Amino acid sequence: MNTLELVLGGARSGKSRYAEQQVRRLEQQYNRPVVYVATAQCGDGEMSERIRYHRDSRPQHWHTREEPIRLADCLQQITAQQPQAVVMVDCLTLWLTNCLLSEDKECWQQQKTAFLRCLTQFTQPLVLVSNETGQGVVPMGELSRRFVDESGWLHQAIAELAGQVTLVSAGLPLPLKRNGQPLHQAATLID
Repeated sequence: MNTLELVLGGARSGKSRYAEQQVRRLEQQYNRPVVYVATAQCGDGEMSERIRYHRDSRPQHWHTREEPIRLADCLQQITAQQPQAVVMVDCLTLWLTNCLLSEDKECWQQQKTAFLRCLTQFTQPLVLVSNETGQGVVPMGELSRRFVDESGWLHQAIAELAGQVTLVSAGLPLPLKRNGQPLHQAATLID
């Protein structure tokens, strides 16, 4: 069984809440434990509050692992240690940020490659949460533009592998892909 869902949405869109509902459903459906992988790093008071909010909103019996950079390694460890677990990762854009800000200039490419390879072999139910960043204005700074580009490319690569892709806006889930098939085809433009 490979249940991979990518959940996208803007800040405060309800994407994490929706993803947690999906994980609860999988937990009950398969009667399996849950491992929650948090990628956030506590850098300031405001981020500490965000982390606390997410931590407090999760069921207490879920096991939490914190991994800001080596996400593929973390997923492989979970497979080895808890092969029956339902896994949730929140959030991929924080992971991307951590990698881009790493002193190792090759960090992002190495970690992204390892992560995508890991996804092709991962057989546990997996829900990935990420911010949709490509719908706003083009950022001014080079690092900001790279972040938007890299997150967009990452989302496309994951969406290709995922059986389910959901966009959440205003707390409402909009399914984009189910059972490996896109639900909405782009209209053909006629000149």
